[in-house]
Amino acid sequence: MNNHMKSELNVLKYNGNDLLEASDITAVEYPLTVYVDDEEFATIVCSPTNINELVLGFLASEGLIRNADQISSIEIDEHHGFAYVQLKIKQSINKEFFSKRMIGSCCGKSRQFYFYNDANTAKTIMSKHQISIKECFSLMKQLQECSIDFQQTGGVHNAALCTNDTILYYFSDIGRHNALDKLYGHILQHNVPLKDKVIVFSGRISSEVVLKISKIGVGILISKSAPTTLGIELANDLGITVVGFVRKEKLNIYSHPERIIEANHLPNIELRKK
Repeated sequence: MNNHMKSELNVLKYNGNDLLEASDITAVEYPLTVYVDDEEFATIVCSPTNINELVLGFLASEGLIRNADQISSIEIDEHHGFAYVQLKIKQSINKEFFSKRMIGSCCGKSRQFYFYNDANTAKTIMSKHQISIKECFSLMKQLQECSIDFQQTGGVHNAALCTNDTILYYFSDIGRHNALDKLYGHILQHNVPLKDKVIVFSGRISSEVVLKISKIGVGILISKSAPTTLGIELANDLGITVVGFVRKEKLNIYSHPERIIEANHLPNIELRKK
């Protein structure tokens, strides 16, 4: 089995009593090197699906482009793991703003936000769109139900753009930030309106994730995972509502609770670090 996202391998499995030969479905890991105007820009470790969306969303996240119309062409050499991007207005990559670096799928040494391009492209979200707690649970359930790749491999993250009622688009990747880049790329490709949308996500809500949400331009982020302190601080500063630990009919609201309908019935609460 190999649908690009996953592959079936022979393994030894211990069942509590015996060690037996068995098959296991494993997530595929794939290095993709991106060239922009014939200059190497970065290498992304990713799942080899929706590569065009990934490249587009990645370049927008890094601040190299603002919209899809700025790209003249994207050519993908999937076999060798290269993406060649030509911009309509060619530019040399300024090393003061962009650093050539390995972007891994693992936690820890991933993308950092300590670059000028983040400061230039992060947006404060002013949306007044609201969602109920019940709708948060419903969307998370839908995300988990449609993630067949996660159910089979346990090795991918998912990101979805939703209305309050349903998932519109979702993407999977071994890297949580890559899943968001694929979603961002799709939004840019199709000029998807975002005024009344929310993002539902499977991964940890770190500072890099919050920055990416601000660049996409959505005001509500719902995740089954935990946030970090810096992620929460940035969410407060950038006007993003972060809802985390959405599991088993429980959740935590970490920032801008005014977008959660039930929270508007409570006294004013300052969600800041004590």
